[in-house]
Amino acid sequence: MTENIEVFTQNSIRITYGSKKIYVDTFNMNEEFHDADVIFVTHDHYDHFSPDDIAKVSCEKTILVVPEKMEKKAREASSLVSKIITVKVNDSAEVSGLAFETVPAYNIMKPFHPKSAGCVGYIFSMDGKRIYVAGDTDATAEAGEVKCDIALIPIGGTYTMDAKKGAELINKIKPETAIPTHYKKSSDADEFVSLVDPSIKVNIIKQY
Repeated sequence: MTENIEVFTQNSIRITYGSKKIYVDTFNMNEEFHDADVIFVTHDHYDHFSPDDIAKVSCEKTILVVPEKMEKKAREASSLVSKIITVKVNDSAEVSGLAFETVPAYNIMKPFHPKSAGCVGYIFSMDGKRIYVAGDTDATAEAGEVKCDIALIPIGGTYTMDAKKGAELINKIKPETAIPTHYKKSSDADEFVSLVDPSIKVNIIKQY
């Protein structure tokens, strides 16, 4: 399944699921794909909700999924997609044949992503696998309870957990594969790899 996952800038991700193209937090896209079936957004910061980049991947069938607290802001992209769907924290839903759940995403000791903002991560169910895209979060209690086969978590440290905390989270939830996102230094990825339990595969697939 990991061969169908691409990581671009920050938390910008594309997953190929059968004939479908699923995007998360589209940002800084160098190409125009216009192939998105669904675009999921974790929160309203410019590097996660970017109408300019949504325009590069959307087409006439694209559905945009956003947290309910950013419903008003999401209207900035209404002309670019066929429909906008809002989701709550700790929700379960299905869109375009894809089942998913939401997980709270927030900072514990930082002000950037307060719990009250209603930011989310997503767990997608694809081909019998659970794929967790954490969004901008620290290693919260809720993240520590996630059951998944593949985990994409941020390790940049400024606005999210760092490599050490990220590795601790991965060692706790024990996915088959961990994929780091939202970092700028290769040393962050190196540290993350060194701290993750050797029984867990780490894929470094981030594009720069």
